[in-house]
Amino acid sequence: MGPRLIALAAAAVIAAGAAGCGGAEFTYVMGGDGQSYFKIPASWRKVDQKALDRELFGDLTSATAQSRKQLSWTVGYDGDRTPSAGHLLDPGGSGEPFAFAMVSELTEDQRDAASLDALRNAAMLPVVVEDDLRERMEQTPGYPFKKFELLSDEVLPPEDGVRGVHVVYNFKVLGGPVQTFDQTAYLAADGTRVSVLLIRCPAASYRGRAEQIGGITQSFKVKRLPG
Repeated sequence: MGPRLIALAAAAVIAAGAAGCGGAEFTYVMGGDGQSYFKIPASWRKVDQKALDRELFGDLTSATAQSRKQLSWTVGYDGDRTPSAGHLLDPGGSGEPFAFAMVSELTEDQRDAASLDALRNAAMLPVVVEDDLRERMEQTPGYPFKKFELLSDEVLPPEDGVRGVHVVYNFKVLGGPVQTFDQTAYLAADGTRVSVLLIRCPAASYRGRAEQIGGITQSFKVKRLPG
C-alpha cells in the first residue's frame, strides 16, 4: 500500500474514532479501482445506486446501457436532505450541491484517443466542443445544456505518471437555473482508466461554498499502486 493510501486509511480510522465522540466531519470514499479517493461532508447522503445508474446510462435493459455500465464504477452524494439521483443535474433547482464520481475502463479506441481534451469531456458533459457545433446543438429542440461559460481550466502537475485536469464551468440545464460544475479528471498512469469527480452546485451559491467545494476537489487523488 502506497503512502497516500496509508494516509487515507489512517484518516478513515481517525474519522471513525471521531464518530464515537460527536460524529465524523467527512465521509471518505474510495473508487472502484482501489486507486482513486476523496472525502465529502458527512452530512451529504449517498444516493440510490440503481437510480443513479438509470440517470447516467438510461434503460439498463438495453445492451448498450449494460455495456457502458459494466465499464464504469459510479457513486453519487447529495447535499440535499432528501437525496435523489435526479439532483445530479438539478433541473428543478434544489439549491444544494451534488458530488458524482466515476471510474471508467477505457476501450482500445478510447485509449488511443486519450488527451487532455478527452479528460475535459470525461464527465459526459460537452465542455470541449467547436463553437459552431455547440451553437447547432443548443438550437436543437430539447437539448439540455445551454449558455456554456468556462470559468477556469487548469492542467494539473503530473504525479507518478497520472495526468489530470481541473475545469470549472457553467451550464443552464434543462431550462432551470444556471449550474456551476467543478470537475477534476485523471488518466491513470497505464492509460487504461479515467477517474472523474464532478461537483454540481447552483451558480448563485457556488462562490459562497468555494471553501467547502475546494476541500472536496483537493482531496480527490489517484495513486498508482506498486506492482
